[in-house]
Amino acid sequence: MEKQTSSLAATQWDHIRVEKNAEKKTATIILDRPEKMNTLSFIGRSQLNQIFQELNEDDDVRVIVLKGEGTQAFSSGGTIAQFMERHPEELSVLHKNVAAPERSPKPVIAQLQGYTFGVGLEIAMACDFRVASDTTLLALPEIKLGMIPGSGGTQRIARLAGLGRAKDMIMRGRRIPAAEAYQWGLLTTVVPQEKLEQAVADLVDELLEYSPLALRVLKQVLNASQEGSLSAGLEIEGYAYGMLRSTDDFREGVEAFNEKRKPNFTGK
Repeated sequence: MEKQTSSLAATQWDHIRVEKNAEKKTATIILDRPEKMNTLSFIGRSQLNQIFQELNEDDDVRVIVLKGEGTQAFSSGGTIAQFMERHPEELSVLHKNVAAPERSPKPVIAQLQGYTFGVGLEIAMACDFRVASDTTLLALPEIKLGMIPGSGGTQRIARLAGLGRAKDMIMRGRRIPAAEAYQWGLLTTVVPQEKLEQAVADLVDELLEYSPLALRVLKQVLNASQEGSLSAGLEIEGYAYGMLRSTDDFREGVEAFNEKRKPNFTGK
C-alpha cells in the first residue's frame, strides 16, 4: 500500500520525519536518527509537540503511529550534552512537550524495538498503546548521571506498574526486557521483531473500525481517571455516556447491530 507524504514533511524537522497514508487515515511520526539510536534533541521535543498539534487538527488522520527508524532502537533517549546548555527553568517544563501523545484526541500507538531509554521511554509511556518487539529494552537510566527522569517517567511508570516496581526500575537504573515489561503492564503486546510492523498495522485496522468520536471521548474519560477521585471519574463518564447517546455514530452502531452488518462510522 503506497504511503503519501504529508504537508508536514515540507518542514525541516530535527531528525523527525512524518508520513501520511490517506487511504488508511493514518499518520506515522518517525524518529529518524538511526546512526545515533534515534536520540531526540531539545528542539526535537518541541517539534514533536508541534507535529501532534497539526495532526490533531487534520480530519484525514484518525490514528497516529510513533516509531523509530531502523531496528536497533525506538529512541535511546535525549542528547545528554545539551542538558548542561539549558537553563533549569527550561528543563522543568520538558514534560509538557513529551505529553503531546497523551493530549492528542486521537489514538496514538508507539511501535517499539531495541533501546527505549530516557525520554524515548517517556514519550512511549505518553502513548495509548505500546506494541513492542521481543528485542525491546526499557530503561530510565538518569540516576547513573546523578539525575532523575524529568519528562513524566517517574509518574507514568508508577501509575502503570506500581510504586514498588517503579522504584526497582528507576532508582537502580535497571533495563527491563520486553517480557518483564509486559508482565508489569508497561507494554500492550510483545511480538517477534519480524512481526512488529504487522502487529501495529492490525491494531490500526482495528481502531479504524470504531467511531472516531467515541474513541476521542473514551480517551478523555480514561485519562481523567488518573487525575481525580472515583466519584469525579464516574461523573465524567456519565456525562460522556449521555452525550454520545445523541450522536450519529451511536445511532449507526445500533442500526448496524440490528441489521447484522458492519457499521459505517463518520465521527459525528
